[in-house]
Amino acid sequence: MERLFLDAETYSGTDLTASGVYRYVEDPGFDIMLLSYSIDGGPVRTVDLACGEELPPAILHAILNPDITKIAHNAAFERICLSSWIRRKYPDLYAGHSLVEGWCLRGEQYIPPESWRCTMILCAYNGLPLSLEMAGAVLGLEQQKLKEGKDLVRYFAAPCKPTEVNGGRTRNLPADAPEKWARYKEYNRRDVEAELEIYRRLSNYPVPEQEWAYYWLDQRINDRGIMLDMPLVDSAIRFDEINRGNIDRELRALTGLANPNSNAQLLCWLRARGYDINSVAKEPLRALRKSGVDPQTDRVLALHAEAAKTSVKKYYAMRGCVCADGRARGQIQFYGANRTGRFSGRLIQLQNLKKNKMKGLDVARAIVRRGDYDGFAMIYDASQAVLSELVRTACVPKPGCKFIVADFSSIERVVLAWLAGEQWVLDYYAAGKDLYLATAAQMFRLNLDDLKKEDPVRGLGKLADLACGYGGSVGAMERFGALEMGLKPEELPGLVRKWRDANPRIEQYWWDIDKAAMACVRKKQSTAVRNIRFHYKGGMMFIELPSGRVLSYAKPYTTTNKFDSPAIGYWGLNDKNHWGRIESYGPKLCENITQAISRDLLCQALVNLDAAGHRTVMHVHDEAVVEAPLAIPDEEVISLMTDPLPSWAVGLPLRAAGYSGVFYFKD
Repeated sequence: MERLFLDAETYSGTDLTASGVYRYVEDPGFDIMLLSYSIDGGPVRTVDLACGEELPPAILHAILNPDITKIAHNAAFERICLSSWIRRKYPDLYAGHSLVEGWCLRGEQYIPPESWRCTMILCAYNGLPLSLEMAGAVLGLEQQKLKEGKDLVRYFAAPCKPTEVNGGRTRNLPADAPEKWARYKEYNRRDVEAELEIYRRLSNYPVPEQEWAYYWLDQRINDRGIMLDMPLVDSAIRFDEINRGNIDRELRALTGLANPNSNAQLLCWLRARGYDINSVAKEPLRALRKSGVDPQTDRVLALHAEAAKTSVKKYYAMRGCVCADGRARGQIQFYGANRTGRFSGRLIQLQNLKKNKMKGLDVARAIVRRGDYDGFAMIYDASQAVLSELVRTACVPKPGCKFIVADFSSIERVVLAWLAGEQWVLDYYAAGKDLYLATAAQMFRLNLDDLKKEDPVRGLGKLADLACGYGGSVGAMERFGALEMGLKPEELPGLVRKWRDANPRIEQYWWDIDKAAMACVRKKQSTAVRNIRFHYKGGMMFIELPSGRVLSYAKPYTTTNKFDSPAIGYWGLNDKNHWGRIESYGPKLCENITQAISRDLLCQALVNLDAAGHRTVMHVHDEAVVEAPLAIPDEEVISLMTDPLPSWAVGLPLRAAGYSGVFYFKD
């Protein structure tokens, strides 16, 4: 046996969607009901564990054998479920197995990931949807999931509501619906057949070994998890409930509405007061307040904005997924963005935490942590905003440790300049200059040495860098807050032109990439722009990065865009999560390339940290968070972000910065 393909169907009283698999398997009622498997691509066999069948000893030992590759779709689920299940059902084997003994000595609770591979990652690497059902549909597999599969999962995999019809039971067992159970077993078997077929279909487009090494490291970071300050979380939830009740009562008194949280009712109320508005979305309401409204309306809109703060909901997500030891696991999705390979968030969604702007975070969190709501309300008027500010600080190191937070400085700006050969950016960056000031100096032909960080012109440089780097124009400037800065619409085209004139090599690079991609698709041949290569193979366009990793674009085509210009397109998941045509062009492809290379640099940094024995507990975009003993110097961790850089990053003057603390915050 070399490869074992697996799929498990499980039961738990804990909601998997809200809790994640690590909390899910801690439920006392957790069990594996069905396990289908295939040895080396052979016939699929299903073990009906719920009806008393036993897992063959050879399969049990193969799961624990590091020399046998285990393959599943979303393999983390099977790996964590089997870790818990084997530990409970076969405690003697678990305790006596040499592999288990080794990982327990290292303080690990779960089967190590190094002998596992995942067809979901294989799909993502090739630009396909992550879900098995959608990937199978795109590939046209005969082994499709049963249409009633979701209904069967709901019926057998979770508690049911007791009714007179079902005799008051709280769980559906195989004997309660034998025909459904037979279909459920078929559903389980088909999942393995689909995994096998995906593995076979994509065998000519494998995930590189380096990427699997990154995946295993990602899994270890997810297994480790991050400690949560649960007294803070629980108090914040209680404060939020009190705040929302107070807000609701005041809104009812001010508006007379039965449900002031109803968007339709609020819109009618505003129109009745003479305000010409068509939406109560965040931006229109903000613009309405800025334009000037009467005091009562202003208070209503202020309260509505407070009640709408979604970041506070992350406390509820924390409570829902924290494990028994106080750590939240499974927060990071490897290859979550399949066009760049960047990581994405799960559960708490650490990738989009609110930035900290208020001072005195330690004071505010201490008041919330001890549950002093009266003191909290007395000191902080915008109390929901303060709770929102404190979300990051709920992530804490274990006792005796600190967080060392290290991140790359201006990574996308410098990577883009490195790709395009925009040398002035690299020179200023290497010299440690503020790139926003440097951009402003280039745009307005000023002497950089005469400029200071507090000069207003820096804001223009920052706006232009953020909005224009990937072909953005007036619309992008508006999205990045140009009008809120006091700029007039008629001023924006000139700023866009000044940025492009200051970065001529980047502008040229956009269109060189556009031409190379167009030629690759039209002529079905390889092309290149500097250190980026384009390949066409089997109905796919691949962009080869300097690292050797490729970005995959399925079924590429050429078209004419809305500006009546030639454009490139491909098939993928669109903004509505539907598989369909996606139009692109040079600047957008440059964004994909730049962000993908930045991701590769982060992976190298995570490897550096791991090799040096540091415990990374999470990472967000271009930032790594290490749980380190108090005696570890910050610089020891920060330096590893860029030392060593990968061999392919010759000439890239990347640097990092960081800080340490006893809770997480955005410095």
